[in-house]
Amino acid sequence: MAWIKTIPYSESSGHLRNLYDRVKGPNDNVDNIMMAHSLRPHTMEGHMAIYKYVLHHKNNTIPKWFLETLGVWVSHLNNCSYCLDHHFAGLKRLLADDQRSQSIKTAIEENNIPIAPLDEKQKLAMSYAKILNDSPSSLTRRNITDLRNAGFEDGEILEINQVCAYFSYANRTVLGLGCSTAGDIIGLSPNNSEDPDDWSHS
Repeated sequence: MAWIKTIPYSESSGHLRNLYDRVKGPNDNVDNIMMAHSLRPHTMEGHMAIYKYVLHHKNNTIPKWFLETLGVWVSHLNNCSYCLDHHFAGLKRLLADDQRSQSIKTAIEENNIPIAPLDEKQKLAMSYAKILNDSPSSLTRRNITDLRNAGFEDGEILEINQVCAYFSYANRTVLGLGCSTAGDIIGLSPNNSEDPDDWSHS
């Protein structure tokens, strides 16, 4: 599940058990990316807080399926199959259009965003995500102006930025600690966006 020691749910206690109870899915399942934090539960708490607030918060105005699309794209760019598999499943569920979802995934896997069934505004956000991931110091005010001119409000630009930054963090957590999807239930997420403190996965 990871290259470092992890504490399974059945052996957890105290603060770790309380956190596991907040993030677990069916049958006490805890995603391996969360279990990787088990030796330092405070880092799991920080991870879940930023994940929930950035991707699953009621005050976001960009559709969640597109935020997931950005996450799948960034995960692909970082060769993180763990996050790609988990979040493509979430994207597919949210979009509720298997053909379109698969076309988006194909475009991502082929590094060919122009063929993705996205509008030009969304494709521009995908371009921004790639630059932010691959060469962030090359971004300039012009990139933000272009997003604004395409129709994104500044708060939405912040959403795009934070989702991409979060996935870079998550990818490096997974890749740096050797997390696998073994035992995970693919595609679960904290879907109750109305309650920022509800971290339960479904």
